[in-house]
Amino acid sequence: MPDSMFEPQNPDFEADIRASFARQGLMCHLGIEIVDVLPGAVTLQVPFSQSLTQQHGYFHGGVMGAIGDSAAGYAGLTLTPPGSEVVSVEYKINFTTPGAGERIIAKGTVKRAGRTLIVTNADLFVEKAGTQSLCATIQQTIMVLSANETRPAG
Repeated sequence: MPDSMFEPQNPDFEADIRASFARQGLMCHLGIEIVDVLPGAVTLQVPFSQSLTQQHGYFHGGVMGAIGDSAAGYAGLTLTPPGSEVVSVEYKINFTTPGAGERIIAKGTVKRAGRTLIVTNADLFVEKAGTQSLCATIQQTIMVLSANETRPAG
């Protein structure tokens, strides 16, 4: 986690992050939960479930991408002005080892926070018998949207 190298613009950033996260149907569906919210850093986790596996019994790469994208994106959102939202512009994921364990922990951090674009990353760890091992890493760019730019689909 970064130290206090980032100064949040929104004094209510943690409450806003938690409220936004609670509106994400996919996070709820997958069982992903917030562990920690700090300026420029968000940690999420998901416990193992047979419903989250691929054909070899490991966590599915899509689940790993979803938790990493959200951890990194929310890390960026911690540094935006009140009323802002973010959307992913792109991300790249590298899998370093199979996700074979009891849970996945995604630690999202901000690398550079601009006004419009924020560069983030997330390291994903699989935990097995109390030991965490890096299983994937994500490099991401997100775009900041003002409150009047966000509209629900439909």
